[in-house]
Formats: sequence, C-alpha cells, structure tokens
Amino acid sequence: MSEIKNVSGREFEAEVLEAEVPVVVDFWAPWCGPCRILAPELEKLASRFGDEAKFVKMNVDENGEVAIQYGVMSIPTVAKFERGTVTAQVVGAREADGLAAELGLGV
Repeated sequence: MSEIKNVSGREFEAEVLEAEVPVVVDFWAPWCGPCRILAPELEKLASRFGDEAKFVKMNVDENGEVAIQYGVMSIPTVAKFERGTVTAQVVGAREADGLAAELGLGV
C-alpha cells in the first residue's frame, strides 16, 4: 500500500509540482466532517493506484496560502497534478470508485 504523506507549503513544490508522476492532493482540515469521511476512500485509492500516482494531504488551516493559490474554496477538495498543473479537481466527499473516475485514475 502506498502511504499518504502530509505535506506543508514548503514541501509543495518539490513533492507535488516537480514530481515525475501524477500527484493526488487532498486539501483538508481536521475539523471537517466530510474530510474524515473521504480519508478512508483516499487510502483505498492510494492502495490501488500507488504505483502510478503519489498521494498527499495538505492541511488548509496550516497551509492556507497554497490552498488560495489553487482556488480551493471548499473542503474537501482533491486535485490531481501532472507536471505541475492541475488536470482534475473534485470538491466534496466521494466513494473511491467515483473519485478515481473523476480524477482519471486507472484510465
């Protein structure tokens, strides 16, 4: 299983923007109920697609500047980055299969 790494704003460029593989970023906060619902679904995706993509979490309370930079207005927001560009974005909690389809994983 691929581990979901927590990243900070200082790590964002190296971990996400400069990554050689697609990166799925979960913008979340500890107080967010839907974020807690989404967490195990993302773990399923990381387990299933961890060989073809990297999975990271970013706490928007601690890294608001990055969330603002990428237009995150509501959480949870899950964004797929490829070569430093957002190529897919999903707002709200989803089941793993629906989230994979919307993000274009496993296609």
